[in-house]
Amino acid sequence: MASVKNIFDISGRAMAAQMIRLNTVASNLANSNNISTTSEGAYRPLKPIFKTIYSNKLQNNGLATVDAINVQELNREPERVYMPDHPKADEDGYVFNAAVNVEEEMVEMLEASRQYQNNIEVISTLRALMVKTINLGK
Repeated sequence: MASVKNIFDISGRAMAAQMIRLNTVASNLANSNNISTTSEGAYRPLKPIFKTIYSNKLQNNGLATVDAINVQELNREPERVYMPDHPKADEDGYVFNAAVNVEEEMVEMLEASRQYQNNIEVISTLRALMVKTINLGK
């Protein structure tokens, strides 16, 4: 695994991790209305697993960032709903809705979006400071 080198690396990795988070939210929202005949076949939401990555010289430079190391399926039970006229209903007339909480996913989307925007702001600020530093020498 590559080491943490500088602020661009920190923000780049954080933005990549938030992009994975946004992708899982999009997948969960897209499947939130899926219906299955069985509990086992019902869609279960995905969540990324994050890991803090520290610089090899953490004591000297204090650099750390985050990586999304895995995407995991949550172990939530789908909602059993009585819909006897639905083509996917079992012999008792029940279907299983995806175990996705739309409100929770919307909060995740907002949080991931804000974190992504924060890292863009860090890079933009750093770039502006670097330009000002270069102009000092002129």
